[in-house]
Amino acid sequence: MSTARAERTTKPRPLADAALAVAFLTIVPVRVRDPNASLARAAAFFPLVGAAVGAAAGGIRVAFQPLLGTGPATVLALVVLVALTGALHQDGLADTADGLGARGDRDRRLAAMRDSAIGAFGVLALIGWALLLVTTLARFSATDALLALVAAGALSRWAALLHAAATPPARRDGLGAGFAPTTAALFIASATALAAAELAGGALPGLAAIAATLVVSALTSAWARRALGGRTGDTLGATVALAELAACAALLAAYG
Repeated sequence: MSTARAERTTKPRPLADAALAVAFLTIVPVRVRDPNASLARAAAFFPLVGAAVGAAAGGIRVAFQPLLGTGPATVLALVVLVALTGALHQDGLADTADGLGARGDRDRRLAAMRDSAIGAFGVLALIGWALLLVTTLARFSATDALLALVAAGALSRWAALLHAAATPPARRDGLGAGFAPTTAALFIASATALAAAELAGGALPGLAAIAATLVVSALTSAWARRALGGRTGDTLGATVALAELAACAALLAAYG
């Protein structure tokens, strides 16, 4: 193969990487036909995909609130938020909580996280997360809930990238070991997430949501390093779920 042909073969293709981001983060049936699509580069589009998921969930709140009222419409929005991602991040939250509750050393925690059965800590984490997010979103107006979910969707996926950048892999295999965003992807994702927070959340509320996201990412990274020796696919998912909740709560507090 000539050098020119090799360069054409390995040249990054943004559309293919964007399609991979959608396919990886959601259940939307997107085919990634380009074999050169890279998850490390696709990470650049994670906040954009997160914002779109948040917009879909927020749109449900706006559409159904006049018909059902605030409470049921908010619950429907949460169902859409989880369903669109195939509960990817909630699964990570539950497994991470089981690892947090496991007694023993690092290997015991990692084994508990890999167990397909959800334990008591995982169930409690999911219930707590859902209740806190529903009650937080229910205090927003329909339009503000939509904007909050867009901002939180973008920021929470950015938080996962920060978590990946701040921690080494805990295992030699699995998503935690294979997911390493490029520097360019991290830069683009950061710009996208910060812009989404400011545009959707507003100047000061947006800054509050950004600060909350950074705190969550720092805490999950510190815990993963100490308890597990680094990140796993589950800690990445847990970071998304927790950052989404924290961003919404920070926006609500900032709105007063």
